Amino acid sequence: MTDLTWPQVHARRLRRHALSAPAPGDTRGADGDPAGPATDRVAGVVSAICGAHAQIASAAELSVGLRVDGATRTTVREALWTHRTLIRTRGPRGTVHLLAAADLPMWVGALSALPVPTEAQNGGLLTAEQTEQVVSAVADALRDAELTTAELTEQVVARTGPWAGDRVMEAFQDRWPRWMAAMAVATRRGAMCSGPNRGRATTHTSPARWLPGFAPMAGRAALAELVRGYLHAYGPATPAHFAQWLSAPRRWAAELFGSLDLEQVTVQGAPGWVSAGDTDFPSDGPTGVWLLPYFDAYQVGCHPRERLFPGPAGERALARGQAGNYPVLLVDGTVAGVWHQRRSGRKIHVTVEPLGPLSPRRRRALEARVERIGEILEGTPSLTVGPVGVGPHA
Repeated sequence: MTDLTWPQVHARRLRRHALSAPAPGDTRGADGDPAGPATDRVAGVVSAICGAHAQIASAAELSVGLRVDGATRTTVREALWTHRTLIRTRGPRGTVHLLAAADLPMWVGALSALPVPTEAQNGGLLTAEQTEQVVSAVADALRDAELTTAELTEQVVARTGPWAGDRVMEAFQDRWPRWMAAMAVATRRGAMCSGPNRGRATTHTSPARWLPGFAPMAGRAALAELVRGYLHAYGPATPAHFAQWLSAPRRWAAELFGSLDLEQVTVQGAPGWVSAGDTDFPSDGPTGVWLLPYFDAYQVGCHPRERLFPGPAGERALARGQAGNYPVLLVDGTVAGVWHQRRSGRKIHVTVEPLGPLSPRRRRALEARVERIGEILEGTPSLTVGPVGVGPHA
């Protein structure tokens, strides 16, 4: 059985997340024609990390931009809204993600196959029959349209009945229409995704408009592909780690792992799994510093937490054990501080709070990372090393 060290694991994860070796940007063939635009590279890295958390749009743009040489927030927006190689929808844990459009059949097939009762997904506000009516109504209304939430509410009520518009769903000190309790189910099944903003209003549309002929993969095949993708980016991992990342039952995840062609390894004595034959690891650990934004996939998906957030890092950079609520400073692949950025026009003020002293070499590397953040966010950055007074994101 392959026995590994945690530095080896960190090094492989950083490489596979395109952090230690970002994907190339625009490249050109011998004839000078583009061989692969940066928007394609963007979709490729989003696929490789199994989606980029996108509840905070600017954090998602930074998270993806860090992984592609020369990419900016405009590159990510063009991939999403112009080239449509990305889709904004619900991914793992039911949270809003950017997913590679080409992966959507797999995602919908896998998420639809999760063993989550309908009542648990809709908060008990809808019966199973009402949920089916809402999903059908949403799919029909969005087939050839981009609708705001208010417009979609009108369409769903017209297709189902007044009960769908009852404002009974508690949300952000407000009450939303009853049908919205089924939004998670509708997105899992591929009936809806995000459309481009209309002014300040968000819109919803059908993912079939991005992918003509779209059809979900069969559930079992989709789950197998998702496990392989997860282990490629985050392995070695256990069924419990996969269950936490996906928000699925642990026993079910263990049975799923047991049904697939996986290989067990050990990391300093702790068991973990990789896809069969995927046992190539760097011989040395990583070196360098990185700045990762809110909810970056690397800090959210890598386990165990105590290895990624060692000692004081767990106390400073986790929120009640949850990763992602703070932007983090990585040093040699593990969390070693937090940071925050504040924008004022084109000026981007970056404050980094290391948990230990930085050598002159690491300070220079940090300054380079801040410059890259400025490029991605299309602003002029400045760096302050000192305490971060901003609390965790909800």
